[in-house]
Amino acid sequence: MNSSKYLIAIIFAFFFNATFAQTTEEQEALSLNSGTIDSQFEFVFRKSGNFKGTNGQAYEAVKSSWLYTLRAHVKDSLDEIRKDLSDTRAVVESQANEITELKSNLSKTQTDLTNTNAEKDSMSLFGMQMSKIGYNTLLWSIIAALLAFLLFFIYKFKNSNAVTKQAKQSLSEIEEEFEEHRKTALEREQKVRRQLQDEINKQKKA
Repeated sequence: MNSSKYLIAIIFAFFFNATFAQTTEEQEALSLNSGTIDSQFEFVFRKSGNFKGTNGQAYEAVKSSWLYTLRAHVKDSLDEIRKDLSDTRAVVESQANEITELKSNLSKTQTDLTNTNAEKDSMSLFGMQMSKIGYNTLLWSIIAALLAFLLFFIYKFKNSNAVTKQAKQSLSEIEEEFEEHRKTALEREQKVRRQLQDEINKQKKA
């Protein structure tokens, strides 16, 4: 039983010493010239003296030098915050301007891309922009018309060539017939001349 009480007393003493040491370290860590503004206010609160006025109300006695120092630190902190806020606003405005410029460039890029796609999907013919489908249709129509004209020309040429051959053959036949007729007529003429000459000779003899 005594040992249990002794153990409890040791544990209580250990926790009391640890808590007291931590509180002492926190108090020693507090400073008016270092740490956060909150820790500096905590330093003033803990170092202030307590007294009661004539009316029995409790007051805190604070050194005026601490208040001046604390006010200067608060002012410095506020100035730093204002500077950071001003810098942040400048950065935000700069980023907003960059975003606006990027949006403008993106819009211009999208417009250029649209125009490029339109030009890529179209062809220029005699100064007129035509879609690739229309251009290909017109081109193949022209090729088909030229091919049809070529086939018609070949047909007409062959037909004319056949007619020309037929005409030459007919002319040759006519020339042959004419030559034959000329020979026949010449022979007939010669025969008639001989008969006439024979008749003239008979008349002379008579």
